[in-house]
Amino acid sequence: MILINLLPHREIARKRRKEWFNVSLGLSVFVGGLVAGLIFLWFQSQISTQQDQNQLLQSEIGKFDLQIKEIAGLEGEIAALLARQQAVENLQADRNMPVHLLTELVQQLPDGVYISSLRQDGQNVALQGVAQSNERVSELLRNLANNSPWFSRPELVEIVAGSVNLSPRDVRRVSNFQIRVKLVRATEARQKPASGASATAAPAASR
Repeated sequence: MILINLLPHREIARKRRKEWFNVSLGLSVFVGGLVAGLIFLWFQSQISTQQDQNQLLQSEIGKFDLQIKEIAGLEGEIAALLARQQAVENLQADRNMPVHLLTELVQQLPDGVYISSLRQDGQNVALQGVAQSNERVSELLRNLANNSPWFSRPELVEIVAGSVNLSPRDVRRVSNFQIRVKLVRATEARQKPASGASATAAPAASR
């Protein structure tokens, strides 16, 4: 016997495909939402971890900034203490400078040279005197430059020809001179070699 299916099979198959499509679409949406949620939670976790690390770094940077400020303050205090110590040492050294000035000046004066005026202003010394000749002035400049650690940079300011009356019939020609020289502090004198550079100026011709 021949069996004939009179049911609308095409409509039933179409309905089944539509139902399966809807189920697949729903599953896809669910899986996509689940994946998106997991990714969102992972990103949130990474952001939170990074923020915690940033806060920790900011806290450590703040501590380092405070330490740097403290170190800078200590360096300033040390520099101020060293400056005060140097000032005290200079005062102590300067207290003995007139003694060294007179002692060394007497030792370095050549024969035939006489000092008539001496003026000290800090480490600068101005000398005025009389010499028998220009050669004696040159010798004095060399002695001040080379033979004493207490003098440096002697400079001839002026030399003028003059005369001295030893008696009514005995008139001698002399050289009146002015010299500038720097007096060295004790701390510098200990480091200065016995022989230095030559005098910075030579005596000029007599006028």
